[in-house]
Order: sequence, then C-alpha cells, then structure tokens
Amino acid sequence: MRLATIDWLVIAAYFLLNLAIGLYCRKRATASTEDYFVGGRKVSWWLAGTSMVATTFAADTPLAVTGMVASSGIAGNWLWWNMLMSGMLTVFFYARLWRRAGVLTDVEFAEIRYGGRPAAFLRGFRALYLGLPVNCIIMGWVNLAMVKILMLVFGCTKLQALGAVFAIMLVTASISSLSGLWGVLFTDFFQFILKMGMMILLAFFAVRAVGGMDALTERLLEFDRAKGVAGGEGSILSFVPEIGSAWMPMLTFVVYLAVNWWATWYPGAEPGGGGYVAQRILSARDEKNSLLATLWFNIAHYAVRPWPWILTALASLVLYPALEDKESGFVMVLMDPGVFPAALRGLILAAFGAAYMSTISTQLNWGAGYLVNDLYRRFCVKGRGERHYVAASQVATILIMLASCVVTWHQDSIAGAWKFLLAIGAGTGSVFILRWFWWRINAWSEVAAMAASFYISIFMQVVLGMDNDAPLDFAWIVLFTVAGSTVIWLAVTFATAPEKEAVLVAFYRRVRPGATFWKPVAAKAPDVAAPRDGLHNLLCWACGCVMVYLTLFGVGKIIFGATGKGLVLLAVALAAGGVIYRDLNRRGWKAVTD
Repeated sequence: MRLATIDWLVIAAYFLLNLAIGLYCRKRATASTEDYFVGGRKVSWWLAGTSMVATTFAADTPLAVTGMVASSGIAGNWLWWNMLMSGMLTVFFYARLWRRAGVLTDVEFAEIRYGGRPAAFLRGFRALYLGLPVNCIIMGWVNLAMVKILMLVFGCTKLQALGAVFAIMLVTASISSLSGLWGVLFTDFFQFILKMGMMILLAFFAVRAVGGMDALTERLLEFDRAKGVAGGEGSILSFVPEIGSAWMPMLTFVVYLAVNWWATWYPGAEPGGGGYVAQRILSARDEKNSLLATLWFNIAHYAVRPWPWILTALASLVLYPALEDKESGFVMVLMDPGVFPAALRGLILAAFGAAYMSTISTQLNWGAGYLVNDLYRRFCVKGRGERHYVAASQVATILIMLASCVVTWHQDSIAGAWKFLLAIGAGTGSVFILRWFWWRINAWSEVAAMAASFYISIFMQVVLGMDNDAPLDFAWIVLFTVAGSTVIWLAVTFATAPEKEAVLVAFYRRVRPGATFWKPVAAKAPDVAAPRDGLHNLLCWACGCVMVYLTLFGVGKIIFGATGKGLVLLAVALAAGGVIYRDLNRRGWKAVTD
C-alpha cells in the first residue's frame, strides 16, 4: 500500500498528540509511586473503565475475531463471550473489596491477606512471574500481530516490520515512563475514540462494498446452503453455538458455561479481578467509581465493541472467499481501494497504532509496578525516597520493552509459551475467588493451587498427549485440572495452620468482606460493620449478565433486520439495568475517604 503525504501527516500528528499528552501528565504522575502506578487514587469511573476497554482492544483483537467468525460463524465469539460472567463477578463482588484493600498492585494483596515468609514468597514470586515472563509473552503476542499487519499493508520483510514496531514501542515506552498511569489513561481515552470510530467506518464501507446488509446476509446464507445448513444453529449468522458440533461438543459447551469462566486464570480475565483490571480499580477515587468503572468496562467490552469487528469479518469472507489466511481478511478490507477510501488510510493505520499502543502502554506500566513495588522496593532496596522509586519505575519500563522485543523475535516459541502460560492458570480460579470470603485460606493454599494446576495440566498435555486446542481435550483438561487442584489446595489448607489471628483481624477490618465465612474473625472485631449484601450482589450479577448479553444480541438482531426482536431484547436489557440501578441506590453508596 502506498501512502500519500497527507496520510503520513495524519500518522505523525497522531504520535505527536500522544507524546504531548504524556508530557502534559508528567508532573502529575511522578511525585510518588502511588501517582505513577495508580494515579494517586483520584481517577473517575469513566476514565478508568474506558482505559480497561482500550487495553483489551489490541492490534491482534479484530484479526482474532475474524478468525473465529471464519471458522465457527458469529457464535465462535463465545470463546470469549463466556467470560462476561467472570467480569460481572468482579463488578459486584470484588471491585469494592479491591478498592478497600488500598494496595498498589494486586500481588501486594498477598501480604495483607496472609502473613510471614509464605506471604512474602508468594508476593515476590508472582511479581517476578507476572512482571517479566508473562508480561513479555503478552507483549510479544501483540507485537507479532502488529508485525503481521505491517507486512501485509506495506509488503515489507519481517525484520523491517519489527523495526517499525520497535519504533512505535519506543514512543509508547517514552510516554509510559514519562507520565505513568495518568499518561496511559488519557492516551487510552483518546485512542479508544479513534479506533472505535475507525472500526465503525471500516465496517460501514465493508458492508457497502458487498452491496448492503441484505446482500451480505444473502451471500452468507448461500455459504450455509453450500454446507447443507438451513439456518438456525450451525448457520454462520447464528448467535448461539451448534451444540454437538465439532468445535462445540456438549461437554465443551458445559465447561465454557459452567466451569471455565470462574476456574481458569489468564491475564485480563482473572477470577475475582486482578492484573490491569485491578490496577484501574485501585486507581478509582472511591468504591462507587471502582464499581462503575468495572461495570462500564464489561458493557463496552462485550456489548459495544464486537459488532464492527464481526461485520467487517463477515464482509471479508464474502469479498475474499479464496483467502487462505482468513484472519488477514480484516486487513485486506482496509487495503482494498475498492472498499475503503484512500483518503482515510492514514486514520485507519493510526487506529491500528492506537490499538497497539493502548495495550502496550498498560503492559509496560503494569509490569513495572510489579518489578519495582513488589520486588525491588520490597526485597532489594528499602527505605529510599519516592523519587528514587519513580526513577526505578522508568528504568523498569524501558527494560521490559527491550525484553519483549527479544521475545517477539523468537516467534516460534511464542505459541508454545502461551499454552504453557495457560496451563499454570487452569484450576486456580476457585482459590482466587474464595480467598476474599473464607478466613481459613492461607498463603499455602494459593501456592498449592498454582503448583497443582500447573503440574496436572502439563501432565495431561505432555504425558497423555491431550491437545489444548482440541475442543474435547480442552474440556477434559479443564475438568481434571480444576478437580485435582481443588482437592489438593483444600487438603493443603486444612493440613497447614491458619494465618495468625492478628493478620486476619487486620485484613477483616481493612477490607470488610461479608461476615458469613469470617465468623471466628468477626467475633474478634465486633466493632466492624461488615456488609451483608451477598444476595443483593448475586441479583445484580445475574441482572448484569442479562443486561449485557441481551444488549449484545438485541443490537445484532437490529443490524440483521429483525428489528422487533431486537427491540424486545433491548427492552429486557434495560429492565435488568433498572434493577441494578434501583438496588445499588437503595443500598446506598459509601465512598472511601481514607
């Protein structure tokens, strides 16, 4: 693709604006590590929530969605849609608890919930593990997607594309190291508006190139008829998976809906919250803003963002039916002069840059937080001034950037490393969820859960030869890993001593979890008015899932011409939202003032 001078000027203006935002936020973010990593805990819900959405919109995301749609139709998106149920748990059960905890990173939580050397070991290990290998694997994955996009768009070699990605990352790292979380938040907000606007325009032009929605629908139904599918489940346009199909056997469907969303840990979808989601929660100005930020994130992530990607993916299947690499169809749409206007190419490439930068900037800031706050400051160099640790955070940001470039270059090992990463998270979700609500869980419970999940999953994949990519094998791996790790961590919990009374009472006073499973501890702190809102939170969780899913499907029905059904679904979604609004306001909002 040849770019005109105006395109290059648009792209340059985009990068200059991001750099200007970073420079503007520099003074605000570098007074202390709390300012640098959690924005001084003064962030509004709309900014924190939008930043979460922008972070999960990486350069590879629309390409991945295109691949899902090509292989399994619209319903292929259930591979990630099922995680809404975990996200809504975070909204109504954990967001306010995280905010009350008042930690700087989610791994610091280990030393307020547990005590002694096991807690210190857990904090240090998770800081190192998440801050370097996990972080670099994620960044390497995102970098490779951007390399692929640049190679397709400009026809350059991998080395040339990697050089361009390194230059973009250098700008991103400069902004992140200069301005900390404040720079990340404001650039995320700007980037989200840009990339969502351009994705909507791309979908519009892609559908128009096919001949409009009616023509697109008819062509896709022809694909169905060619495969012997007569609408309904199994159709490329179906919103519901075909239960019993090759990609969604009944057992796999049950695992997705009943087990996977709460039992499996991976970055960005941690049961009970964690990672950059927890970081944004911790940055919120009070409990109300922490809950609303996470609620807005889940609404935007699952109900607002998907349709432009899906429509572009569907159009690419019609426009380029013989394309071997279906994921690249998304990029082909924007490259095709007969589909996307040449005058907007600079903006669409800036949008892909925004998708890339919003994810990378968060990963840099998030990873530096672990390495400095939970490793360097906690175990290596203690008692220095805030300026020293802010400077160390800036150095850590650059080091993570360089390490991720090394990982990106060794792309053959990335896919295997990603499966390795998923293996250690399968089955740990239950302990991450229950550690807030059951006093008896101790540091060894978490250690046992992580170790057992890792070894069971690796055993099943390496020794027994089961494939994590095969739907049935995936289901059995999850079920056996969850069952085995749960039995082991429960056995370890009861075989080891509980945390010391002083640690438990201090945590109970600080976080104020529900008293039902904290009764022995609550008896030691009778002055603490612990909330008794479990059933109310459960009601809000159910209504939240209904609200988002029906909004997603209602908008989809309207897009595909079933306006009446779509409006009915949206009306039910609105009613579910009304229940949430009424319940939260009836219970009242209690702001955090510490």
